[in-house]
Amino acid sequence: MDILKKLSYIILFLFSLNLQTYAAGDEAYEKLKLMIDIMEVINTDYVSETNTKDLTVGAIKGVVSVLDPFSQYMEEKAYKDMKNETEGAYSGVGLRITSKNNYITVVSPLPGTPAYKAGILPNDIITKIDGKSTSGMTTDEAVDRMRGKAGKKVKLNIARSNIFDELEFNIIRKKIKIETVRSIMIDEGIGYIRLSEFNSQSDEDIKKILDTFKEQDMKSFILDLRNNPGGLLDSAINIVSLFIEDKKLALTTKGRKKETERKYYTNGKASFTDIPFVVLVNRGSASASEIVSGALQDFKRALIIGSNTFGKGSVQTVMPLPDGTALRLTIAKYYLPSGRPISHSNEKNAKNGITPDIAIPITMEEEIKLYAQSDMIFLKNKDDEKKDIIEDRALNKAIELIKENKIKDLLSSKKEVV
Repeated sequence: MDILKKLSYIILFLFSLNLQTYAAGDEAYEKLKLMIDIMEVINTDYVSETNTKDLTVGAIKGVVSVLDPFSQYMEEKAYKDMKNETEGAYSGVGLRITSKNNYITVVSPLPGTPAYKAGILPNDIITKIDGKSTSGMTTDEAVDRMRGKAGKKVKLNIARSNIFDELEFNIIRKKIKIETVRSIMIDEGIGYIRLSEFNSQSDEDIKKILDTFKEQDMKSFILDLRNNPGGLLDSAINIVSLFIEDKKLALTTKGRKKETERKYYTNGKASFTDIPFVVLVNRGSASASEIVSGALQDFKRALIIGSNTFGKGSVQTVMPLPDGTALRLTIAKYYLPSGRPISHSNEKNAKNGITPDIAIPITMEEEIKLYAQSDMIFLKNKDDEKKDIIEDRALNKAIELIKENKIKDLLSSKKEVV
């Protein structure tokens, strides 16, 4: 008996064990049998010889791809790469990506990485990687193609909103080392913290910075989460806990299974419950960034300024499989303290994520220039006469409101949502 027939019998047998849920003759049962029949026909009659393993992997990926942009089947190499990334040991271009409208879409470039320095932006569509179309390509395939030996070049073709012609980027891969927290006193009494990713030390790093700012007579501060693609959930809860009193509901996760419902409460670390502050967000702010900004917004604890966030409001779990592959599956959705979800939609012009309290519209041209000059805030001698320097209107609005002592008044006037 060939491998495909064995696979067919095994799948049908396992499926038949669940007949109390899927009655014989159920449409799902019939479609599954049809899929196996089609695979058999392809295996025997297709013009070129096929590989049963490739067909099976393709079928699995097809099943997962219809779920949402964040679930994926990872083959062995992709799974190893994911684990390496978690450990910080990989070389590549420095992009967080997802699948959207059948193409690979940038969630956010990581600050300081080759992709960031090249000027790639959130929501850029990667149409080709080294000449290979990304139409229908999975995120793990795209990651595999963009990663490689440090010093080697990869060519990315980019489609960008409001630009007719595709852009071409030739990027040299580098070992990715991310400086996740940077800070500076940008004006008298005003602190500035940029968090580029949530890791296990983020809450402690921010607490130390704020303690230092207090010693420097800080009156208020700005937490910049723009282009922060997320990270550890526990880190996000710990950061919310710095500003909200103990045992307040900060987040709920809910899925189909009862065990996926979990409530996350603030944990007694609230050292900064009174100081007014601003959180900056944009379309590159995702996941943990949305949890923090959304919870602080619900509690009327911080003023959110910028543009709508990405909208990654779901929980993924990685399930290792016996053959060295793994399934990353969305098992629950995030719900903020007010009960509202962090929405995501693939529909054109859909409104995703967290809506700021004060919206600052930004053009694509402005965003490109702001990326290029974003690190200037940390320079002691800023070249203000440089011609291509543009105004960071979101940051300047935050500074203006802080100087005018308007943050507390604006927060108190907001409608109660919790």
